Amino acid sequence: MSSAVHPAMGPSMGPSMEPALSGTDRSPRTTPRTVLISGASIAGPALAYWLHRYGFAVTVVERAPALRTGGYKVDIRGAAIEAAERMGILEDIQRASTDMRTGAYVNDDGKRIATLPADIFGARAGRDDEIMRGDLARILYERTRSDVEYLFGDSITSITPVSPVSPVTPVTPVTPVTPVTPTDDLDDREGVGDREGTDRLEGVEVTFERAAPRRFDFAVGADGLHSTVRRLVFGREEQFLRHLGAYISAFSLPNELGLEREELYHAQPGSLICAYSSTGDPAAKAWLSFRSPELPYDHRDQEQQLALLEAAFADVGVLPTGGWREVPRLLAAAREASDFYFDGMQLIEMDRWSRGRVVLLGDAAYCSSPASGQGTGMALVGAYVLAGELAAAGGDLEEAFARYEEEMRGYVAVNHAQAAKFAREMTADTRRQIRFRHLMLRILPCMPWKSLIAKKIAEDVQRGANAITLKDYPAAPVSDGAAAPLRPPYAPAYAA
Repeated sequence: MSSAVHPAMGPSMGPSMEPALSGTDRSPRTTPRTVLISGASIAGPALAYWLHRYGFAVTVVERAPALRTGGYKVDIRGAAIEAAERMGILEDIQRASTDMRTGAYVNDDGKRIATLPADIFGARAGRDDEIMRGDLARILYERTRSDVEYLFGDSITSITPVSPVSPVTPVTPVTPVTPVTPTDDLDDREGVGDREGTDRLEGVEVTFERAAPRRFDFAVGADGLHSTVRRLVFGREEQFLRHLGAYISAFSLPNELGLEREELYHAQPGSLICAYSSTGDPAAKAWLSFRSPELPYDHRDQEQQLALLEAAFADVGVLPTGGWREVPRLLAAAREASDFYFDGMQLIEMDRWSRGRVVLLGDAAYCSSPASGQGTGMALVGAYVLAGELAAAGGDLEEAFARYEEEMRGYVAVNHAQAAKFAREMTADTRRQIRFRHLMLRILPCMPWKSLIAKKIAEDVQRGANAITLKDYPAAPVSDGAAAPLRPPYAPAYAA
């Protein structure tokens, strides 16, 4: 999610080598060519784009019945801008920019009491941009749909390592992998954790909720915070999840406030509320965040989530307790929204992101929470790095996965630390702190050194956005004579 408001104001190609993945044996093992990616949001299609260019046959499976085009605004900053430029989608992102003009804090009656340029609220600098998540998803899907097999309305139910002695055909159903507990030593499992076992494997056998079982050379979990692939291969989510002490909800609603490329914020002790409208969208969006210890609920049960949201804001905007008068209407709109979202501000922290021929990407591996404002950028950068390392390693998955982690670990660590900091600073503790924040925002435009202050406000965010230098990887565009991707020897079951 876009870091919309900085915490100070509220929430805040390369060395020569053999042609990549030519399809020939580079060592005793055969170069992997077929890959299954779970997740068709941002990280999955971005990876699919790069892998197709490097000659892989790519299948993307997505639980949703169609491409999910809803969602909130997201920031593209720093290294992610460079990754988008190398993909050739930067101009598409710029054309679809939210083009926000201003941000303002409002009092209980909705009166604007402090207004600043939106880029200061969003801590953006240079070529940084902001786009609706759904627009970015469409851009990536359109860039890949003719070259990648998409399976919508389905999900993985098991991933089983395949040894060389296993028959390649016919493919038959296999026993699902037993869910792993935190005490399991996965490194001792045959062909899952150790390098020798990885080299002995021929691939992974995957079963689905709907489609017939299929075999792939390797699989990627790009299926978000609540990753199915991570659960099946690495174990229960709870052992990797770190709650940052807050929850957030986002959804669409009618633009009855008449907002035009403007975002409005209202602060209450322990919570922050925002409504905004971006260019070209007749609807408005809202998000509400509140502090809370970890709450028990089913992340697929929308009714439970609505009840938690309503309980958190039950007294806001209702006399005599005070608060923005629009909040009850926002809560009512949440119940009618087709794109309602609710989740904790949480980090995913893992010692390793790969096991055997399965690797994790984006939020599935290193979710930085909406508080960081870096989740989408980390997905684009991670996809670029993972695909590049796979190409550079020439089929050695173990080496590629290790190099991917080496490149990304520092970048992830910086953004995780900032997410924890921003989550604490996003909301004020007392009304006195809120009043002081409003005062500082009101006088900022009058200060002679306002540019220096704005730069300082953005400093932490920019540090995270630029905490990695993108390497140059072997250039292998299909149009320039690279090996044509293998196409699956089967008809898509129900590709979009």
